[in-house]
Amino acid sequence: MENTITSSTSSPKGRGVNFSAPRGFGSKFKTKCKETFFPDDPFKPISQEPNRLIKTKKLLEYFVPIFEWLPKYDMQKLKYDVLAGITITSLAVPQGISYAKLASIPPIIGLYSSFVPPFVYAVFGSSNNLAVGTVAACSLLIAETFGEEMSKNEPELYLHLIFTATLITGLFQFAMGFLRLGILVDFLSHSTITGFMGGTAIIILLQQLKGIFGLVHFTHKTDVVSVLHSILDNRAEWKWQSTLAGVCFLVFLQSTRYIKQKYPKLFWVSAMGPMVVVIVGCVVAYLVKGTAHGIATVGPLKKGLNPPSIQLLNFDSKYLGMVFKAGIVTGLIALAEGIAIGRSFAVMKNEQTDGNKEMIAFGLMNVIGSFTSCYLTTGPFSKTAVNYNAGTKTPMSNVVMGVCMMLVLLFLAPLFSYTPLVGLSAIIMSAMLGLINYEEMYHLFKVDKFDFLVCMSAFFGVSFLSMDYGLIISVGFSIVRALLYVARPSTCKLGRIPNSVMFRDIEQYPASEEMLGYIILQLGSPVFFANSTYVRERILRWIRDEPEAIEFLLLDLSGVSTIDMTGMETLLEVQRILGSKSIKMVIINPRFEVLEKMMLSHFVDKIGKEYMFLSIDDAVQACRFNLTTTKPEP
Repeated sequence: MENTITSSTSSPKGRGVNFSAPRGFGSKFKTKCKETFFPDDPFKPISQEPNRLIKTKKLLEYFVPIFEWLPKYDMQKLKYDVLAGITITSLAVPQGISYAKLASIPPIIGLYSSFVPPFVYAVFGSSNNLAVGTVAACSLLIAETFGEEMSKNEPELYLHLIFTATLITGLFQFAMGFLRLGILVDFLSHSTITGFMGGTAIIILLQQLKGIFGLVHFTHKTDVVSVLHSILDNRAEWKWQSTLAGVCFLVFLQSTRYIKQKYPKLFWVSAMGPMVVVIVGCVVAYLVKGTAHGIATVGPLKKGLNPPSIQLLNFDSKYLGMVFKAGIVTGLIALAEGIAIGRSFAVMKNEQTDGNKEMIAFGLMNVIGSFTSCYLTTGPFSKTAVNYNAGTKTPMSNVVMGVCMMLVLLFLAPLFSYTPLVGLSAIIMSAMLGLINYEEMYHLFKVDKFDFLVCMSAFFGVSFLSMDYGLIISVGFSIVRALLYVARPSTCKLGRIPNSVMFRDIEQYPASEEMLGYIILQLGSPVFFANSTYVRERILRWIRDEPEAIEFLLLDLSGVSTIDMTGMETLLEVQRILGSKSIKMVIINPRFEVLEKMMLSHFVDKIGKEYMFLSIDDAVQACRFNLTTTKPEP
């Protein structure tokens, strides 16, 4: 007698597969767009508000976060925010000058970039912990993109192009946030960022040896081999005075970092360290006339607030390619770093940040910054860590920093003109030593070798090739890995856990019982054109490797989120191949979207509704009934 599965057995009352009519295209498209761009469903609480005035208020609070936290602000929070703001200002001044030096732009631009952007972020940012400012990696990447030759030979054009690149960065970041395209930042994985930051730290460290040794001639390239070669070739230019000062400054800064790690409550010691170096360096350079002894200084810094720069933007087609490259690449890196850092510190306070709001805030920050003589800003780790440890409560700490920077620009800027470059080099080197995360790299090696490969490709690519090539190689490996997951989805054979109705992977649970006469396989990813051939071959291999003859193949599709026509044709092909061997295929728990496509393509009609089940246990019971009726016990 031919083996059949009766409908009464296959679909117990109230527990059968729901074969309701598929949704319309509009409904499915709307759902898919919502899940893609609005997975957090931010507007649901607003839409449920019956009062139109309150609804408008909530909508305004969503788009402009300052209206949400400012009405609840009090003097208790202000006390903490003022302390945090003053503390991060002490870090912002030396870092602003140092990172401007990395970008090969006038030091005053670094100070300008810590004045306007903090006010913008305080209005539109969603993180209570993030402190905004310039970052080393993006500063160096900007300089590398435009080239040192241009910065020396055409400094005005160079600066104008950097302002233009900052505008492109801002527009790009704003567009990504407005269109809710944060998914693009996810391609910069944690492993990529760890390796990229480590590699960047290495080349920045080596480049600071120019300032430590007081060199005049130096390579324009950034890779490790070229930098080391340049340092050794110019040994005749080494100055012991500069080297001694640099070593002393570096030892002092590392000592403050050690104190912070040993005694976390003394975080302010580390935060004040760079400012102490700058002040001491300025005093010593002024008293001993350091320039006469080969110790170069920053040079003149003029008083005054940011001058407008909108008229300086340059869209000449000759340079547009470089401008877009610098703007978009640094924009992506700045977004990934800023959002990741903001989320990391928010988790420590059991708070949440909205990645898309952060993109909009960063974008507006850089657009307005490009009009006011600022270059790229984001949320650097060092400033944010100091801000967090200082006890910040709201983004008001950024406002306090902006006010303090305004006072510096109006009254104190010229005093920093005596800052020795060797002091700035020591500050940068101390900061970079904290960016090489050896522990995280070792952790990646222990947990996931492919993640470690992605990390190391960025690390060595940046160190020995260039920053953009290192990033491209690492992202390439990440995409290859994603494609491997897609093209070679996981499948496993299930068995019953003894004395239960649970079915689990027999490799993970060796004690699970296999069923004589049928095999249960679970597919764990979408089935579509890229992996359909593999899925077919893997299913047939599972069956071929069975020691006993089988009559039923049970396919659990609960882990299959979607399927295309190629995938369904593949399953029908498997059914035909198995049918020639008198093996019947059973489908278990297809998900909503999968079942809709199966119904619209008539897959369900071809395979038969009686061969589709809601649960593995239902299918097993039905198959067992057919096995026992067709093969009665002797």
